[in-house]
Amino acid sequence: MFDAGAFLIATLLTIPNGFGVNIHFTGNPRDLDLIAEAGFKFIRMDFAWGAIEREKGVYNFENTGYDALTEGCLSRGIRPLYILDYSNKLYEENNSVRTEEGRSAFAKFAETSVKRYEGKDILWEIWNEPNLNQFWKPQPSVDDYSALVEAVSSRVKKAVPSAIIVAPATSGIPMEWLEGCFKKGLLDWIDALTVHPYRTPNPETVINDYAKLRELIGHYTKKKMPIISGEWGYSGINWDKNRIADEQQSQYLVRMFLVNYYQGVSVNIWYDWKNDGTDPNEREHQFGTMTHDLQPKKAYLAIKALSQTLNGYSVIERIDLDSDDDFALKLKNGKNEAIALWTTKDAHEVKVSAKKGILIDMYGEKKQAWKGEKILLSQSPQYLVISNQ
Repeated sequence: MFDAGAFLIATLLTIPNGFGVNIHFTGNPRDLDLIAEAGFKFIRMDFAWGAIEREKGVYNFENTGYDALTEGCLSRGIRPLYILDYSNKLYEENNSVRTEEGRSAFAKFAETSVKRYEGKDILWEIWNEPNLNQFWKPQPSVDDYSALVEAVSSRVKKAVPSAIIVAPATSGIPMEWLEGCFKKGLLDWIDALTVHPYRTPNPETVINDYAKLRELIGHYTKKKMPIISGEWGYSGINWDKNRIADEQQSQYLVRMFLVNYYQGVSVNIWYDWKNDGTDPNEREHQFGTMTHDLQPKKAYLAIKALSQTLNGYSVIERIDLDSDDDFALKLKNGKNEAIALWTTKDAHEVKVSAKKGILIDMYGEKKQAWKGEKILLSQSPQYLVISNQ
């Protein structure tokens, strides 16, 4: 039997195989070239039921741009994570699925979609942030959402046993809401659990949250259940309304990916690919790695440097630097070793037990020979590529 959970864990925890980015377009624009050049191996995009099925039982994948987007991604070595999402006025009054007719129609839409793109290595996600009123009206419902996942997964898995189903794409990591879904059987119907670990403070604060989440999962299933960070980013306007400079956004981006890998989170989707507008006072217009007109921000340069510098490496362990604030992640690529280093506090020097190597900055620009001296840690990650000679 195909074990999708084991497959996700085994294949994606090598840099940059599990790196991804949210997009808001279909078709085959030049954005996909830039996404591939940055090292992203996944895109996450809405697969909108209401747009695809405008007449009952008739599905339009070509004119909506999904055929072109799928082929455009795959030709560049990018895997789609498609969100089967949002409602359809043909069946439901509100932006949710609450009726038996709606569930059956949504499940048929999902089955048709998965069969159309069978064998194309797509991850299929059921809805987006159903724990928010914004996305599940008139109010979030564990019962209705769980019933939808059961209906979709049962039908899709019967038609395409190798299909990878992920859910529930929650906003944050809401333990009570998730446990409600677990009690309904959610973990039996999915291959990986997706959460959106947005937060105001630094990315490293997610470590305790993952530990609590895994403990909760363990109470309800014995099967391997990968955790996917399906959407997470830092806008230039943070959730507390304070400004984040491009440099800090870059630091947080790199640290998010590295910390997630350290925590065994195999697929990591940064929100967002590009700024969704040009209003400097609108949070949604400040999440991107690129400007709205596709000019690279520092975040783009940083993810590209991470993908290239540590290509083929996997995180093995965290090296103890005698402080919870200091991070040194040991990575290996065959016989080659590297260390990613940073601190969450003020800059200071540390001693690292390694003979010699090349020290590379967060943007891949400054490279200097290193011969076992102390390293000045800062909030910007550095990469020590260790020489085996």
